[in-house]
Amino acid sequence: MKSNIPTAVVCALLSISSVAFQAAHAADKGPEVAQPTVNERLTLAREAIKVKDWRKALAELNVAAKEDPRNADVQNLLGYSYRLQAKPDLPKSFEHYKKALVLDPNHQATHNYIGMAYLMDKKPDEAQKHLVQIQRICGNTSCDNHVTLAKAIQQYKANGAVSDSKSFY
Repeated sequence: MKSNIPTAVVCALLSISSVAFQAAHAADKGPEVAQPTVNERLTLAREAIKVKDWRKALAELNVAAKEDPRNADVQNLLGYSYRLQAKPDLPKSFEHYKKALVLDPNHQATHNYIGMAYLMDKKPDEAQKHLVQIQRICGNTSCDNHVTLAKAIQQYKANGAVSDSKSFY
C-alpha cells in the first residue's frame, strides 16, 4: 500500500526527530565540567610539589604542557619534578629544563635547578656555567638562586658530591 505522505515530508520529520533525540541524549549526560586552566594546573602542581606528591605534580604539569607547550614555568617544574621524585629521571629532567631555557633564557629558577641536576649527574663544570648565567641575570651574587647553587657547587667541590642533593631546594 502506498502512502499519501510526500517523501520530502517524511525526510523532514525523520530529520527533526533525529535532532530532538540527539539533544535529549546530550541533556542526559549532565553539565560539562570546566577543565582547569594552565595557571590553575600550575597552582595544583605547586601544591603537590610542596607535599612531594610527584605523581600528581607530573600529571598536572604534563597536561599543562600539552595545553601550553611554550610555557617556561611548566617546563621548569616538569624538570624539577622529574629530578626530585623518589627515583630521579635526569634525562627527562634535562629535557624539560632545556626546553624552559629555550623559551626563556633568563629563567633564573631553571638555571638554578639545571645546575643542581648537573651536580647530581657529576658535572660541576656545567653547573658552574649556569651559576654564571644566574649572576648575569641577577646582576649580583646575592640573589637566592645564585646563593643556593653556589653553596651546592662549593659542597660538591669539597666532598665530590652534594651530600643531600634535596637539601638545597
